[in-house]
Amino acid sequence: MNAGFGDVCDDFCITTRLFLKLDLPLERETVLHFFERIRKEFPKLSKFRRREDGCLILEEDPGAGISRRWLRLEPNSLRFGHFGPPDVATAKAMSDIVLEQAPYHLTFSDIDYDHLEVVFGFDLEYQGNHDELVAETLFADHPLSGFLLGDDARHVIDSQPYFGIGLTEECDLQAYIETKSRTTTFEVRTAEFERQALSVYLTLRKYWLDDQEGSLTDVAASLYDRAVELAAEKVVPLMVSPLAQAIASRL
Repeated sequence: MNAGFGDVCDDFCITTRLFLKLDLPLERETVLHFFERIRKEFPKLSKFRRREDGCLILEEDPGAGISRRWLRLEPNSLRFGHFGPPDVATAKAMSDIVLEQAPYHLTFSDIDYDHLEVVFGFDLEYQGNHDELVAETLFADHPLSGFLLGDDARHVIDSQPYFGIGLTEECDLQAYIETKSRTTTFEVRTAEFERQALSVYLTLRKYWLDDQEGSLTDVAASLYDRAVELAAEKVVPLMVSPLAQAIASRL
């Protein structure tokens, strides 16, 4: 659990998301008791705010450093994560605490679980056309290059591949990889690009079956392990590293 994924990109983050079938009870006392319990384990989670859409967020001070945790309650989901974790094990430690305490404080159980996700996010800063970079790096030798990079293409304006696979026969365990460009058509047209993050996401998703065995923490732990494996063996060498090398070659 000590894979240094932060070394292969500019910013690395891990997010865990539990989606529920029923809305969460976001009453004042319930939320405060839950947040206070999590703060006992992570005292730096001291900034509490409510967004305009009603979501409740507890987070570490963004000015405290590049590594920070956050926790968010939405009507039908519990989300939390760690920006810039020193290693995967550190992010998993928060996952263990939150998923162990949440069912007791927020009064939900396995009958209410829809699916659980663990997301690894790799950000690569690039001042240029993100979509063109992705097309030239990942699709230069692909049959689709005739469309993306052919004579008719004056500019590549959308190249954000998104793929998903089922990891079990029942397809209850799934893996997705996605690139997220932040280049606008206006930037392409004017050739004036802002330095922004080109993101690569790996998502491991587990749907709850009627006969599902294991606790939330057990299932999350298995998702973390599989995410580390796929990130190290597939996502980093096939997507993140080639994109990072392509960016470095254009500086």
